[in-house]
Amino acid sequence: MNGGDEVAAATPAGPPPALEWKFSQVFGERTAGEELQEVDIISAIEFDKTGDHLATGDRGGRVVLFERTDTKDHGGSRRDLERMDYPITRHPEFRYKTEFQSHEPEFDYLKSLEIEEKINKIRWCQTANGALFLLSTNDKTIKFWKVQEKKVKKISEMNVDPSKAVGNGSVASSSNSSAPKPYLANGGCTDRLHNSPGNDFSIPAGGFPSLRLPVVVTSAETSLVARCRRVYAHAHDYHINSISNNSDGETFISADDLRINLWNLEISNQSFNIVDVKPGNMEDLTEVITSAEFHPNQCNMLAYSSSKGSIRLIDLRQSALCDSHAKLFEEQEAPGSRSFFTEIIASISDIKFAKDGRYLLSRDYMTLKLWDINMDSGPVSTFQVHEYLRPKLCDLYENDSIFDKFECCLSGDGSRVATGSYSNLFRVFGCSPGSTEATTLEASKNPMRRQVQTPSRPSRSLTTLTRVVRRGAESPGVDANGNSFDSATKLLHLAWHPTENSIACAAANSLYMYYA
Repeated sequence: MNGGDEVAAATPAGPPPALEWKFSQVFGERTAGEELQEVDIISAIEFDKTGDHLATGDRGGRVVLFERTDTKDHGGSRRDLERMDYPITRHPEFRYKTEFQSHEPEFDYLKSLEIEEKINKIRWCQTANGALFLLSTNDKTIKFWKVQEKKVKKISEMNVDPSKAVGNGSVASSSNSSAPKPYLANGGCTDRLHNSPGNDFSIPAGGFPSLRLPVVVTSAETSLVARCRRVYAHAHDYHINSISNNSDGETFISADDLRINLWNLEISNQSFNIVDVKPGNMEDLTEVITSAEFHPNQCNMLAYSSSKGSIRLIDLRQSALCDSHAKLFEEQEAPGSRSFFTEIIASISDIKFAKDGRYLLSRDYMTLKLWDINMDSGPVSTFQVHEYLRPKLCDLYENDSIFDKFECCLSGDGSRVATGSYSNLFRVFGCSPGSTEATTLEASKNPMRRQVQTPSRPSRSLTTLTRVVRRGAESPGVDANGNSFDSATKLLHLAWHPTENSIACAAANSLYMYYA
């Protein structure tokens, strides 16, 4: 009787269909001809674990928070509404919540170095008592912020109407003397107050019948207050490129070019150096740390990438100083393919764990690679992001664009990956078995404008059938749709919503949001 059902269940489902992306919102959009201010350029984006809050950091040292609004309208979380079969048709919508100055420009007098205020990374921490907590860092200093709604306190029961009070504090110093000429508490005569031009303050004849002292009362109004709880400083000689929270909720790591430090959130004056790749002689230096990330579920595991294109997985239980790695992930160079640019473009700019911790995504200059942490022989899939730029590597080296650090992200279910490119484009690839999805989108109100019409086809790698190389339609010197590329407009920062198909990306000072 159930035989038909069993056969249907045994048939493997095909890859999910390609998503159709739509524009949702834009914050900070520039009008035509408006000049771009350097301090307004977004330098970090991060969703919190629930996806209800989004944080951005900019080169001016500010952190801006956005909160989700479409779930609040129905009075419950999206997950609860789905459980009740509540029809949800709206896409995720966010609104501006608050902003605060996280970092200020500093000067290191010992090294005669200016430390800019630019926010390099933001990471959300666990919420508590309705307050939001997050870590933000510039090149040298990490700060732990608490953002909380506080009830506004107001002064009430004043002797005089506050709307007529002067701003110099004369109100509080009035006296209720019954003398014909009332005097102020400090001995000054109030005649001057009556006679002085432009002063609205007046005392009734005979003075006040009784003196009412100002009383501070808590009103129903609330305001958001951001307070710096801790400052983690003086632990890095080189520029911090990564911070990452541990799943234990108590510790986090910070990484610079040569070292990774482990911190406790409660202790700001002490950290433990867990990785140190600095050689005895700096002339022997061959690679630097480019990114570091804690495993999402196992508090003892973390991964870090290097400028040589390798990723090392380390286990904190092995030793206090993790000089030896548990696993090394790197792709072997094809013979005869080496050039002047090989090592530069192999440098990994970002790594991200999938939500379940099984897969690891890495971004180098030309490609995205998906790694299975149980298989260190090579990547499971390789996605070509902008192969059409390969003939232009010399030009990109000349204008330093070849050193641009693009970020990458995975969808909550791990079935898709995304990363940015030039001309304000970003790519979304399907990484499910058999998927051929390779979408090119533009950070504008019409994201599909530059969409490649010809479907991309996976080409099997010679080394193993499980590895896939994905390409968009390519032609040298132009982008995926035949347009000339612009290396000045680059989309470096983007983030995928943790539970839904929604992407936030930064194009200069504008924050664009898309959904599918």
